Amino acid sequence: MTPAIKLLQKQKIAHTVHEYDHDPANTNFGQEAVEKLGLFAHEVFKTLLATDGRAYFVAILPVDCRLNLKKLAAAMGVKKLQMANPADAERITGYIVGGISPLAQKKRLKTVIHDNAKTLDKMYVSGGRRGLDIGLNPDDLAGVLSAVFADVVDAD
Repeated sequence: MTPAIKLLQKQKIAHTVHEYDHDPANTNFGQEAVEKLGLFAHEVFKTLLATDGRAYFVAILPVDCRLNLKKLAAAMGVKKLQMANPADAERITGYIVGGISPLAQKKRLKTVIHDNAKTLDKMYVSGGRRGLDIGLNPDDLAGVLSAVFADVVDAD
């Protein structure tokens, strides 16, 4: 059981756990979850970290979307952001790339969830390791993370 699942259980937040066999050769982790769990790409969300050089921020967005760093910076109230390097993301969250859960990270970071999540009854995020996703209500996720909803993706 991962720290993410333990946190949801401790806070009595309704959730579902979805495991699948992760293919070690697959580096498109979100798309793999979509395919192996039989979900739509707009329901499965990836967790990305960005930094302004001083602080780190979390963005949670659909796996088929591309993060817009300018929109994320505006939502976080900072001037400019860049993607965190993978080693830093792993060190800061306590999870490995491809399994970074927005839940129960080593340190609580300011977080934004892409606003299309509000249209869903259930969204899916990493459960804290490759091959493990958690389904939960977007408002419940926002509540436990003290996250805000904002448009943080590139227009199609």
